[in-house]
Amino acid sequence: MNRRFCLTLDLKNDRALMAEYKRYHQKIWPEISQSIKDSGIEDMEIYLLGTRMFMIMEVNERFSFEAKGQADRQNPKVQEWEDLMWKFQQSLPEAKPGEKWLLMERIFKLEP
Repeated sequence: MNRRFCLTLDLKNDRALMAEYKRYHQKIWPEISQSIKDSGIEDMEIYLLGTRMFMIMEVNERFSFEAKGQADRQNPKVQEWEDLMWKFQQSLPEAKPGEKWLLMERIFKLEP
């Protein structure tokens, strides 16, 4: 059974940077797409309202944040992508040093 995680992060409040960020995400680098799939993430979507981004990830039983983080730190292409994306992103006030995407707490689910 798949699990779902929702995360959030802000973009810098700059229209030109936001447009460039969107262009990068219209066709992400193939190495990034592969690293996402290899980690056990089966589906991922990012939504934007103003500067606030919202990411939904559907993951399989192999996925763990720790393993994904370790694999990312060892992948030079992922590090290059992350460094580039940081040009557009900014930490949320709740973030600890070095944190980007923050895991959100589900507070409601419609039950059948």
